[in-house]
Amino acid sequence: MIEFLDYVSPEARAIGAVNVIRVVHEGKNIKLKGYNSDVIGFTQSIEPMLESHHKGALVLGTGGASKAVAYGLKSLGIEPVFVSRYERPGTIQYESITPEVVHEYPVIVNCTPLGMFPKVDACPKLPYEALDDRNILYDLIYNPDETLFMKLGARQGAAVKNGLEMLLLQAFASWEFWNGKE
Repeated sequence: MIEFLDYVSPEARAIGAVNVIRVVHEGKNIKLKGYNSDVIGFTQSIEPMLESHHKGALVLGTGGASKAVAYGLKSLGIEPVFVSRYERPGTIQYESITPEVVHEYPVIVNCTPLGMFPKVDACPKLPYEALDDRNILYDLIYNPDETLFMKLGARQGAAVKNGLEMLLLQAFASWEFWNGKE
């Protein structure tokens, strides 16, 4: 879609994904402007949870949402590392996540569908026993309200949050884009 747009925001271009398009009428001409609201929704939602020791993050998954999350984390001064089931350049695999890795990257963001309704008994494979109150587990899933990923983290004292607020903040950002308040 990006190649058909007259303008692409810097965030959307960096991520390689557009999820909001504004149609602008300039006389007889129509201009299409592309944006990505995932970055705004995610960063505004997680930022209040962050503390000075949150320097690194594990981004679970390598799909479109994970790229927006990684971009947002970098904008907040947090270094993201992608986690994949498969060996890919620039990623680590789930089997490589040790308790030491969890301590080095205390923010963990689930960008996979694991745990989403109706498969609520699934969750990413992590050393949950190594989590503590210095960790944040953020799940982009919001159905169910509390995923198994979040439950296992909360049991260890980690701060947890689902993606519902992100979704709402994305909607607000989209409204602003559509109405020309860029």
